[in-house]
Amino acid sequence: MGYLNFFINEILQDVTQPNLFRVLWIDDNNTIAYIIDLNDDKALPIKRMISELREEIVTGNLIKLKDDPFVVHAIEEYTQKHINSRDQAWQIIKEMVLDEPDIYEKHIRTVYIKKAKEAYGVSYPTIRKYLCKYWQRGKTINALLPDYQNSGARGKERAAGTKKRGRPPKYAVTGVNVDEKTKKLFRVALEKYYLTSKENKLTDAYKMMVKEFYAKDIYYENSIEKVIIQDEEKIPSIRQFRYWYEKEYTAPESLIARKGRKKYNKDHRAVLNSSLSEVFGSGSRYQIDATVGDVYLISKHNPNWIIGRPVIYLVMDVFSRMVVGVYIGLEGPSWLGAMMALANTVMDKQEFCAQYGIEISKDDWPCEHLPEILLADRGEFEGFNVDRLIEEFNLHVENAAPYRADWKGVVEKHFDLIQKKVKPMLPGYVDKDFQERGARDYRLDAVLTLDEFTKIIIKQILHYNQKHYLKDYVRDEDLVYDDVMPVPLKLWNWGIENRTGKLKYFPEDLVKLHLMPREIATVTYKGIRMKGIYYSCDRAVKESWFETARQKGSWKVEIAYDPRDMSIAYWIDSHSNEYDKCYMLEPSKRYEHSSLEEVMYLLQKEKQLALSVSHQQLQKEVDYIAEVESIVANASKRKEQLKDRRLSKAEKVGGIKDHRRNEKQNLKSEEAFQLEKDNEQKKEAQVLPFQSNKENKQDFSRPNVREFLKRRKEKKDE
Repeated sequence: MGYLNFFINEILQDVTQPNLFRVLWIDDNNTIAYIIDLNDDKALPIKRMISELREEIVTGNLIKLKDDPFVVHAIEEYTQKHINSRDQAWQIIKEMVLDEPDIYEKHIRTVYIKKAKEAYGVSYPTIRKYLCKYWQRGKTINALLPDYQNSGARGKERAAGTKKRGRPPKYAVTGVNVDEKTKKLFRVALEKYYLTSKENKLTDAYKMMVKEFYAKDIYYENSIEKVIIQDEEKIPSIRQFRYWYEKEYTAPESLIARKGRKKYNKDHRAVLNSSLSEVFGSGSRYQIDATVGDVYLISKHNPNWIIGRPVIYLVMDVFSRMVVGVYIGLEGPSWLGAMMALANTVMDKQEFCAQYGIEISKDDWPCEHLPEILLADRGEFEGFNVDRLIEEFNLHVENAAPYRADWKGVVEKHFDLIQKKVKPMLPGYVDKDFQERGARDYRLDAVLTLDEFTKIIIKQILHYNQKHYLKDYVRDEDLVYDDVMPVPLKLWNWGIENRTGKLKYFPEDLVKLHLMPREIATVTYKGIRMKGIYYSCDRAVKESWFETARQKGSWKVEIAYDPRDMSIAYWIDSHSNEYDKCYMLEPSKRYEHSSLEEVMYLLQKEKQLALSVSHQQLQKEVDYIAEVESIVANASKRKEQLKDRRLSKAEKVGGIKDHRRNEKQNLKSEEAFQLEKDNEQKKEAQVLPFQSNKENKQDFSRPNVREFLKRRKEKKDE
């Protein structure tokens, strides 16, 4: 079961105390672990049996925590002074902390500390403090950064005053402060006498500097120029010279300058052996590589849009041949794709597969860790600051030289396997005769979207990890003794149980945050605009960003994003390294669950559509202008013909009200509603005249009173 295995950097909580512990080291046989208390500033490593820890997990006294609040991030607020302090502390403890597990034993640790005291002139408690911080805060170089809230005069380097800075010497004279002028002399001397192909010693470069820049007088003896140097208290010491050299120049820079880049790449770069050597168990070394898939895809927005061939990134564990990470995109090969594949290595694969509608158990793909060493082509990390990986996760990154392609043969063999497996089933697959005259254009057969192709590759990876028999895998004695079949998942699980100690656990969000590409976005009154997509976040709403942008104008913010799904982005606070999730606003919902490539493709197609109709639109607008001008010209001509030249200007203006009233009256009669039925009845009706003879003539006029009374009297007489 996964929860019964332990990994380096995992946080364990003792619910009975409650105390927090970090796993520092696990032996190859998965028997012994060293842990350290995270609540004690003076804590030292404790040896525990793995069996005891498992028992406490089972009983519920010990639980694993996913979040790691103790990991230190290198943020912009740290000044160069803090970085230098970190590097100096790392130089002091580097040798001892790399000697695992001996450093965890008190008597060996004591010898190391005494040696460091003499070499660097620092106190015993200081070295112990460095060790404690390094172990408690994730075993990375950034763990040695000073506590920022306790630092004073941030961003300002101490000026060289009259009083000598630093630890007072025991036996020598006081010496001088290293000011900007002295630093300049150091750089000139180092580049002139040390960082050259002559490969002079550092002490010789120091002596040459003193001779050239700290001469008090010059005289000649037997035709030989002799130099009288300045008094001792006016000359910087060799210790100061060495310190500033180590601070200013990295080891690769020095080696390249002294031995040449070709010899450095050949004999002194990080990769000294093939990828198959020095691999003891799961997580010892991952390899990453990319290839272009031999299939054409279509856009999910429009099946008529062919979007080209995908780029497949795979990360594989060398020991077990297990595929531990995957990313499929349209851009590359590049560091962006490589970072997305590396971020996938720490993802919960059950959740990852669920995004594509694939249901698996945790045990089907139990890979969510970083390795000890990562091997990649130089092209994959071109343009990416690899120091971020080293500082944040203590991940050793090796670059495979161009003339040693065999170093990454594990991944490349798997690419061949993928192509052969999926070829018979994929329409749009590119065959060898693609470029020949008369050959079928396979691009027209494309039917798969990027998501559908990714789903197919995931299913193929699951089948490979769980079922594929590695015919060429050479099992060592232990694997043969335990009768372990050379199947990736079986090798991985056996390595976890018997040869663990190399895999490192870091929270998924933390790894993603440092690996995701970042972009400068603009806060507008419509939302946070990035690459044509509009986002919002809780902080923006709470702090009224958009209302402020409407009143005071827009401003820039930093956004991290996952190019596989642009639905969600992350606002990054460069001062505190906090982040807030950004979600798409309604006008951009059509891009929901689309990759960056698909969004860019859709925007590009819309621009092309707009350009294609722009000429027609221009023609229509020109025609409209011509028609308006024609109407105006006819109206002007008519007015000129009917104009009454006898009227004065006052008469023309004075009658506006009357003319307006008459015009309104005419409009009423013209615009009055007349139903079509009424009009037809009027057309069909005929007016017939009445007969004018006396027989039919009737008088319907009203009689007067006198006539009325006369008729009434006549009726009575009758």
